Amino acid sequence: MEVENTVAESPVIKIVGIRLRDQGMIVHYDPQDFNFRIGDNVIIETDSGEGIARVASLPRYVLKVLNNRPLKRVLRLPTPEDLARLQDHSGMEKDAYSYCLERIKGRNLPMKLIEVEYTFDESKIIFYFTSDTRVDFRELVKDLAYKFKARIELRQVGIRDGARMISGYGLCGLPLCCGTFLMEFEPVSIRMARDQDMVINPVKISGMCGRLMCCIAFEHGVEDEKG
Repeated sequence: MEVENTVAESPVIKIVGIRLRDQGMIVHYDPQDFNFRIGDNVIIETDSGEGIARVASLPRYVLKVLNNRPLKRVLRLPTPEDLARLQDHSGMEKDAYSYCLERIKGRNLPMKLIEVEYTFDESKIIFYFTSDTRVDFRELVKDLAYKFKARIELRQVGIRDGARMISGYGLCGLPLCCGTFLMEFEPVSIRMARDQDMVINPVKISGMCGRLMCCIAFEHGVEDEKG
């Protein structure tokens, strides 16, 4: 009987783990032929052009079927000028955050500002926020564009995405799952907690986002599979 060659049917690909923001999740990229160390800054391909990020795990080979998303590329190593720009962005983003927060309060808008991001070429500033309702932020955009003389994008994210961007630590003492390895959010229900005989105490089963903890879904049904 001929044994199927799984590797031949599913070629291996080389990936490297890249952390997109200081507290962001890790995304797989094509490392090309570069050599990295964990913590190195790299220039990467993004939807809006070049970006700068940090290496979170060393390059390795995996079966293509285990990582079937199209990979963006690591483009190059940063120059001293790139690193200086990165340092400048940190201060610029803090200033933009403070000013935007001031204008949100001044215009009494029902939104929570999460994070500010300058694109690498500084042509656009992205303001991430959460809100329970639809927000008319047209006047806020005018305020920001006048102040910073750049293209402005107000990007509303879900409450769990907001927690992912801020990141932090869970009740278990470990970094938040959504801020490290979770690529997509799965539905989590109170029934999953009951099935695992968890104490139904909102404080103990809710994450930083205020929703049910993602990890409740990890072991749901495991005992049924074993038994």
